[in-house]
Amino acid sequence: MAGEKGFTLWFTGLSGAGKTTISGHLEKELRARGSKLEILDGDIVRENLSKGLGFSKEDRDTNVRRIAFVADLLSRNGVPVITAAISPYKEIRDEARELMGDRFVEVYVEASVDTCAERDVKGLYKKAFAGEIKEFTGVSDPYEAPENPEFVCHTESETPEESAQKLLAYLEERGFIPAQEPAAA
Repeated sequence: MAGEKGFTLWFTGLSGAGKTTISGHLEKELRARGSKLEILDGDIVRENLSKGLGFSKEDRDTNVRRIAFVADLLSRNGVPVITAAISPYKEIRDEARELMGDRFVEVYVEASVDTCAERDVKGLYKKAFAGEIKEFTGVSDPYEAPENPEFVCHTESETPEESAQKLLAYLEERGFIPAQEPAAA
């Protein structure tokens, strides 16, 4: 995409909030525009780059630092990056922000624990509420919501497509991506 800049959209939110779904809609639209972006999804990174890590605070921090390292490497070389990982702790998200500076865009995918539990197709919340899963973010482990994210997706009141379209408009407005020309009538 002509005029494309390297940046990182750092999606954060509870499991089931809509991070992967919204980032998928965004990816489709950006690729249609010719973007050469990369996606760093939390589940996929855990299977590959962070294999063997558990869910202790130390292991979660290590996982997020690895995602931030790769996102920084790509974005500073002109590649747009979308990360979609819970990244529950403010301190580590702040480290990622410091690493990337003005290329870092924190996107809070906001949804309550109850809403996420209702959406949960894997049954993870049910197991967490029953005590079968230890250290589950938002249930038995903390999630520190962003205090001043650059963008908030309100997934309890808008569809994933609406969130993605609003985020695209924000990226255009901020100059991260070129504005899309309206179709000729």
